[in-house]
Amino acid sequence: MASIQELSDFLKQVERRAFKQTAYAVRDDHAAMDIVQDSMLKLAEKYSQRPVTEYPMLFQRILQNTMKDYWRRQKIRGAWTTLLSSLGVGNGDDEEHDPLETMVTDHVDDEPEVQYERQQTIAIIEEAIKSLPTRQREAFIMRYWEDMDVAETAAAMGCSEGSVKTHCSRAVHALAASLEKYGFSKQMLEKAGVER
Repeated sequence: MASIQELSDFLKQVERRAFKQTAYAVRDDHAAMDIVQDSMLKLAEKYSQRPVTEYPMLFQRILQNTMKDYWRRQKIRGAWTTLLSSLGVGNGDDEEHDPLETMVTDHVDDEPEVQYERQQTIAIIEEAIKSLPTRQREAFIMRYWEDMDVAETAAAMGCSEGSVKTHCSRAVHALAASLEKYGFSKQMLEKAGVER
């Protein structure tokens, strides 16, 4: 049985990585933070009596399920928004949106060309990962971003270890093929850890 301090330490340890993983999946920082916080609360409320060694797999499973719930709600909300907008009901926000005003760069001291190239590269990689089938994307992110082993990933995804290996292999090959279309060479991909 884990102590309150062990639970707190675990949550501090995984919060940032869970946020990045979720933000990457849902593409909305505010929603990602809500999902991570909900997942942390569910872990604390339902599984605080479990041994601390079980927390990583439990938390990943809870996080994945909470993301699925988010997507279900978004699908329903999207259907209503589409219906209301087709009827001419707006949200009252008539201001035009300027994407240049919301663009954020991490390296503001870089030359504009370098910033633009970096943004384009990130956008290409994100699109390639986003275009993967859901299970392949989940397996890829857990194995290569979260650095979970095959057994942990299988437990979090609720599938066999063989399925995880298959999903990861297909994801890596699909990403490599997709990125090579944009001029990323096999050597660049291998250097980045995306081996074929």
